[in-house]
Amino acid sequence: MIIGLTGGIACGKSTVSRMLAERDARIIDADIIAREVVRPGEEAWSLVVERFGRDILLANDELDRVKLGSLVFSDEQARLDLNAIVHPAVRGRMRQLTKEAQEEGIALIVLDIPLLYESKLEYMVEKVVVVYCTVNQQLERLMKRNGFDEEEAQRRIASQMSIEDKRLRADYVIDNSGTLTETEQQVDELVGRLLNLK
Repeated sequence: MIIGLTGGIACGKSTVSRMLAERDARIIDADIIAREVVRPGEEAWSLVVERFGRDILLANDELDRVKLGSLVFSDEQARLDLNAIVHPAVRGRMRQLTKEAQEEGIALIVLDIPLLYESKLEYMVEKVVVVYCTVNQQLERLMKRNGFDEEEAQRRIASQMSIEDKRLRADYVIDNSGTLTETEQQVDELVGRLLNLK
């Protein structure tokens, strides 16, 4: 069973991902892969350097994420160009890792994709699980976790599809607005249900 795991920023997706891994799910994390595909020597790295120039590299040839980030957040075309290079490489690597997990006989494969709906990647999975908490909790957690003021936290939350919209589109919802124990119970129930669908 291939499931997509998503949610809003600071809703607790990483916590749920860790809980699923503890229950023998194979986690394929889009954020980790996005960093791997732009390592020096990778094809996507070469394409990024070709598009943006060697100015965006650190002394060790790795991408200067701060410099690249400020460039793409201030220039829409640059952001689109970067996504057009990185996203296909990430999807390709995720497909490859999914195939390997299937060949190993892994029962539950979790594609951890923060922007699953925004990137229209539902086609890559059989079911979607959304990790949910209230918008107020999201705001509070994000300010505490990242040290953002309220305005910056609001801006980050607003840059994604609303958590309420994601919740409505989900096949399953893990409500992470309570205690960790309550979240664990929901994860146990979810794993049981998903494995019974096979």
